[in-house]
Amino acid sequence: MDEIRAASQPVSMVPIEPISAHSTVNTCRFCSRPLKHSFVDLGTSPLCQRHVRPDRLNHPEPFYPLHVYVCDGCFLVQLPAIISREEIFDDDYGYFSSFSDTWLQHAKLYVEAMIPRFGLNESSKVVEVASNDGYLLQYFLKAGIPVLGIEPTSNTAAAAMKIGIPTETRFMGRQTAEEILSIHGTANLLLGNNVLAHVPDINDFVSGIALLLAPGGVITMEFPQLLHLIEQSYWDTIYHEHYSYLSFTTVEKIFAHHGLTLFDVDELPTHGGSIRVYARHTDDSSKAVHQRVGTMKDREARAGHFELSYYENFGARVRESKRALLEFLIQAKRSGKRIAGYGAPGKGNTLLNYCGIRTDFLDYTVDRSPHKQGNFLPGTRIPILSPDKVRETKPDYLLILPWNLKDEITKQMAEIRHWGGKFVIPIPQVAVLD
Repeated sequence: MDEIRAASQPVSMVPIEPISAHSTVNTCRFCSRPLKHSFVDLGTSPLCQRHVRPDRLNHPEPFYPLHVYVCDGCFLVQLPAIISREEIFDDDYGYFSSFSDTWLQHAKLYVEAMIPRFGLNESSKVVEVASNDGYLLQYFLKAGIPVLGIEPTSNTAAAAMKIGIPTETRFMGRQTAEEILSIHGTANLLLGNNVLAHVPDINDFVSGIALLLAPGGVITMEFPQLLHLIEQSYWDTIYHEHYSYLSFTTVEKIFAHHGLTLFDVDELPTHGGSIRVYARHTDDSSKAVHQRVGTMKDREARAGHFELSYYENFGARVRESKRALLEFLIQAKRSGKRIAGYGAPGKGNTLLNYCGIRTDFLDYTVDRSPHKQGNFLPGTRIPILSPDKVRETKPDYLLILPWNLKDEITKQMAEIRHWGGKFVIPIPQVAVLD
């Protein structure tokens, strides 16, 4: 197939210049080609984790373009880096991984699988990039395996260190890798969950992890797969933290450019459909490339990942999804129904801001994290309260904003059925759960 051959050809790299957070020229963050092809334009939106504190409720907040492009050279789908990573991932970051039971279980199962597969022991070193509050490394530590976290947000890093996880508070890149290498040495297992999409300079990031990886070591990276985002219309996963939207084949190109080979891949149910890639140094012949790699590349090629026409209709589907959700909410409110939200995730803020949903539709939202309670959602200014508020007010509908955790949430809040309350899933299409 022509598209498969095109996907396997090396990308012609323009010399890469440092990325400016305020650049007016949009170029691909991997291959530096001009970005000319729109994927979807979601208007403008505030930073999704910048919750509004009560003392700032009457102050303005900045909105930034949320317009995603696809590169016609390497087919990396991306949001231009108009906001710096330092501005997004600041010292008051709102997301703490440990408040999701589902995510903790996912992390525990990962640790239990990696230890025997790669023979990790007390002589190994496990390094996690974007280690957050220590949600995952704690399980390696309990198994007696030395760990190190690399986390740029100081409040989540402090939470990790409080439970005994050694953590370097900095952004990952080549300079960071050189400094950590001189202090801590190389990593036998270097992992990153939902971080590869979060870096504006993807070449600097991958160069850094390649440098930090020990000879014979393994990198694993998990990220939502672009294939599922497009097929299932998971457009609410587009927000400023997510600079890139990744396919296996494009990630393979990026890693190869930095001397890394993807030798295996797992398909995961997380975030509506993710993959975990396994990488090694290209000159490490001890780990053969699994047939799953070829299968995944063929699947993406058959779907049309390397044809611009594959990306052309996504915007129209997003607009229809918006209309369907608003139609449901309008009808419910006109029928006198009370509607509350569950969760204050990044994806929820994209959904609410793009659809123009404020307290005229959603009375409030609730979240288990005390770091979010008492604040307001960015842009929409919907109050974030404790889950106890649902029991107090007994809404007719509970709109689940982190729909990827719907099984966990419907179990936690099952009592709403006692007063006839129903759960609503907004994505990929509106669904009411009795």
